[in-house]
Amino acid sequence: MISLAELLVTEFQVTQRDLDKSISYQAKYGGYLEQILVNLGSLPEDNLPELYSRYFSLPIVDITDWIERDVPQIDSESIELLKAACWTPLSVADNHWTFAAKYPLDLSANEFIRRNGITATILIGSEADIQTLNARFNVADTGMGDDSVIGDEEERLRELASEAPTVNLLNSLISRGLRQGASDMHLEPYQGRYRVRYRIDGVLHEVERLAPRMQLPIVTRLKILSGMDIAERRRPQDGKIAMKIANQELDIRVSALPLNEGESVVMRFLRKESVTYDMQVLGLADDIQQYVNEDLAKTAGVILLTGPTGSGKTTTLYTFLNELNNDDVKIITLEDPVEYQLEGINQVQVNSDIGFDFSAGLRSIVRQDPDIIMLGEIRDKETARIAMQSALTGHLVFSTVHTNDAASAYTRLLDLGVDEFLLNAALVSIVAQRLARRTCEHCAQPDPEAADLMAKYDLSSLADKFNIKKINLVKGVGCEACGHTGYKGRIAVNEYLRCDEEIMKLPKDSDFIAKARKHNSDSGKRNLLEDGFYKALLGQTTVEEVLRVAG
Repeated sequence: MISLAELLVTEFQVTQRDLDKSISYQAKYGGYLEQILVNLGSLPEDNLPELYSRYFSLPIVDITDWIERDVPQIDSESIELLKAACWTPLSVADNHWTFAAKYPLDLSANEFIRRNGITATILIGSEADIQTLNARFNVADTGMGDDSVIGDEEERLRELASEAPTVNLLNSLISRGLRQGASDMHLEPYQGRYRVRYRIDGVLHEVERLAPRMQLPIVTRLKILSGMDIAERRRPQDGKIAMKIANQELDIRVSALPLNEGESVVMRFLRKESVTYDMQVLGLADDIQQYVNEDLAKTAGVILLTGPTGSGKTTTLYTFLNELNNDDVKIITLEDPVEYQLEGINQVQVNSDIGFDFSAGLRSIVRQDPDIIMLGEIRDKETARIAMQSALTGHLVFSTVHTNDAASAYTRLLDLGVDEFLLNAALVSIVAQRLARRTCEHCAQPDPEAADLMAKYDLSSLADKFNIKKINLVKGVGCEACGHTGYKGRIAVNEYLRCDEEIMKLPKDSDFIAKARKHNSDSGKRNLLEDGFYKALLGQTTVEEVLRVAG
C-alpha cells in the first residue's frame, strides 16, 4: 500500500521540500500531515476528499443524492457528537449506518461506532458537504406557496436562503459544474422535482433532481447574490454574480424566468482564466485561416460572423481582434453585455434603459477616431447603415448577424433596409460558424462504421476534392477524461464567403443565395456541412456530431 507521503508527492503535486517541512513541523507540534500542507498553501483544501478517498479506498459522497432523502431519526446528543467530529449519518437500517465523514479515522466518531455496536459504511466528504448534510437535521418546511411574498415572508425567505444547506448545496452544484467544464447550469421545475442540468460542450446533461422544497431556497439565494428582487416571481429578471469557488474567480450571468410550476433559472459561467483567444485554438481549417488572415490585413471594410446563439461568434471575433491588437491601432467594441475584458481594447456596454443602444453607441464610437470597431450584433437598420458607412470612411468593422449560412447574411441585411450598393461597397467577407464537439483524444478509436459512413455521405469524393491524403474517421468510446461522452472540447465548423466581384455583380434577389453558394463551391470553398465532414475525415470530430450541428 502506498504511503500518504508518497501519494501526496506523486498524485497531488506536493513538492518534496514542502513535504519535508511539514513532516518536521508534525514531529515537533503534532497534527495531520495533509492539514499542515493545507495551512502552508502547498495542498488545496478542495483536494482533501480525493486524497482521503484514494488513500483509504473509500468513495466520495454525492450530497445531491442525499440532501433530499428522509432524515434518519437519531437522538440529538449523537448528532452533536458526530457534528463535532465532522461526520454526518446519512441512513440507518437496523444497526447498519451509512456516514459521510471528512476524516474517517476520527477517534470520537469511531469510538461512537464501537460503543454502540454499529456496522458502518463510510463515504468521504468535504467539510462544506458535511455541514450541508448535517444541517438537514435543523431544516423545517417553509410552508410558503408560489405567490408573490410580502411582509414577514420576505424576511423568512432571506433567512432560508442564508442557511447552510442552501448555501452549500448551491456551491456544490456550481463547483461540480466547473469541474465538469460546464458553460451553463440550468435549474427548472420538472415532473414534481427541481431538475439540474449542465451544458457541457454545447449539449445539456441532466445531473440531479432536487427535492421540491429546495426550489424556493435555491432560487432566492441566487436572486440575492445576483441583485434581483426576491419578492418578484411574476416577471423575468436578470442579474450578475461575482464569486470565487474552487479557487476560481467566476462571473455568473443569471436569468430567472417564471414558469407555471415555479421559476427556471439559467446561470452562465464566465471563467476569465480559461478563455484563450488564439487562432490555433479556434480550429479554423488552414485554407479558411489563410483567407481570414488576408481579410485581417485590410484597413477598411466589414467582416461578419453569422450563426445561431451559442455558436462561438463572439469568441471568434475576440480572437480576430486579439490578432490585430497592438500599440499602433485603437480598437473599440460595443457589446451587450461585455463578457470578457480584453487587455488594450476599449470595450463599451450598451444600456438601452438610458437610450444608449447599438446605433447610439456606434455614433459615439466613430467620433473617438478608432481604427477598428467591433459591434456585438447588427440588430436594426440604423446600426447596419452606420456600420457600412464607417467601413467606407476607413474603419475595419467586425460584427455578427443571426443567419443560417454566409450568403443569407446579405438577405438579412437587405431585410433590415440596408441599400444594396452599401453592402457591395463595404462587405469584405462573411464567415458562418457552428461549434462541433471534438473527439476525445484519450479514448478515440477507429470508427467501426467508417466504411458505411464513407459510402453514405460520399466522403471519398470530398477527400479527393480537398486533397486529404489520410482518412481518419474516429469515435470516442468514452473515458474519465471526457465524462464518458466520447467528446472533449469544441472545434469551429465554418463556411467562408469572400465578397468578391462576382458576388457584387449578382443581383440580390430571390435567386441570390443559391447562386452565391454555387459560386463559393466553384471557387473551391466548403459549405458548413462539408467543412464539418472535412474535419471528421481528419479525426477532429465525428460524422454524427457534424450532422447534429450542421446537417
